[in-house]
Amino acid sequence: MRYLSSSDLNFQADLESLSQFEDTVSSDISAAVERILRLVKDSGDTALVQLTKDLDRYAADTFDQLIVGTEELDLAFQSLDADQRAALQTAASRIRDYHERQKADSWAYEDELGNELGQKITPIGRAGIYVPGGKAAYPSSVMMNAIPAMVAGVREIYMVAPCPGGNVSNLVLAAAKLSGVSKVFKIGGAQAIAALAYGTESVPKVDKIVGPGNAYVAEAKRRVFGMVGIDMIAGPSEILIIADGTANPDWVAMDLFSQAEHDELAQAILVSPDEAYLKEVESRISKLIPEMARKEIIQTSLNNRGAMIHTKSLEEACDVSNILAPEHLELSVQDPDALLPKITSAGAIFMGIRSSESLGDYCAGPNHVLPTSGTSRFSSPLGVYDFQKRSSLIKISKRGSNELGRVASILARGEGLEAHALSAEMRLSGE
Repeated sequence: MRYLSSSDLNFQADLESLSQFEDTVSSDISAAVERILRLVKDSGDTALVQLTKDLDRYAADTFDQLIVGTEELDLAFQSLDADQRAALQTAASRIRDYHERQKADSWAYEDELGNELGQKITPIGRAGIYVPGGKAAYPSSVMMNAIPAMVAGVREIYMVAPCPGGNVSNLVLAAAKLSGVSKVFKIGGAQAIAALAYGTESVPKVDKIVGPGNAYVAEAKRRVFGMVGIDMIAGPSEILIIADGTANPDWVAMDLFSQAEHDELAQAILVSPDEAYLKEVESRISKLIPEMARKEIIQTSLNNRGAMIHTKSLEEACDVSNILAPEHLELSVQDPDALLPKITSAGAIFMGIRSSESLGDYCAGPNHVLPTSGTSRFSSPLGVYDFQKRSSLIKISKRGSNELGRVASILARGEGLEAHALSAEMRLSGE
């Protein structure tokens, strides 16, 4: 792993280079996505059947074979062993409980002029959930994306997932049942995004699409944004750990692995003022990697984008973290509450040595769909608020019409907008 020290003269430049990630889309991906979007928009279900055959190696005779109904969801849930059912139910319950606390209510107040002003909260009508499924099954992604929509009051939740060979994990389908998904479609890639954005004969057009995917999915979401809402353009997974040297070094090494094993572009960084501890963790990494099932991916990730950073203090470690604005931040220290006020940018903050990031991925409760690539500087985790709309309420009294009308008239004429001014002036008493 790369080693940086805040004492080095070129530290700021090195830190900046560490935070840079090339996320430009290749011309091949861009062209392929454009073609797929056009095909689905023009040919609907027919295009989806053909693209699923070409790209996911599943030759469906009709589109009906790409639909998973409520009966199949029920059967998938019943097919699980008792431990799997209990684990899913526990995770779903905890995720739901956390997100229930995010619900916002409509509100209103009356000002000194007798005007009634407020905000009306309304759930979106339809949500589309994209769940990755090309290389592995992700029931946690189903719950993290669908449960906030259900809590928000979204009446129709449609899930799409790539199912190579037509196979779909019973865990994924069971998670869909627990999460309030209305219907599942066995389609993935850019074609699934197109179906949700444009609608087809069988796939309803949705209002917002959420959920991570590969480069084709990300580019498709980027292209349909504006026609539908999207959550974010997700980049590679990230973890940054601030350590004071008190945590078991094996724990910290494994926490770094937990993100590095996602893919070769994932980033894992350890920051500490204890240089000896950095070296100890590095030693444990070398010992533990050969034992890991995904050791090649972990090693490549750590070699390409991983780093050990030595700082003068824990306070400076917080400064480094705020610059990098990580997706996951672990405060692996004895007193995490003392550091928390110094943290300004992070997707999720794990407090204390027992708060492993992996618990956040599955069952702690908060959402694991988080801003990446430094976007936690201005973005937030996925939540109930992403599935709600806010409308302003304005009810003007007679007194308000008189007093505010004069204010509006002056400002409108100052902007050269006569009709605006007259609209306000016509409501003034006696005119």
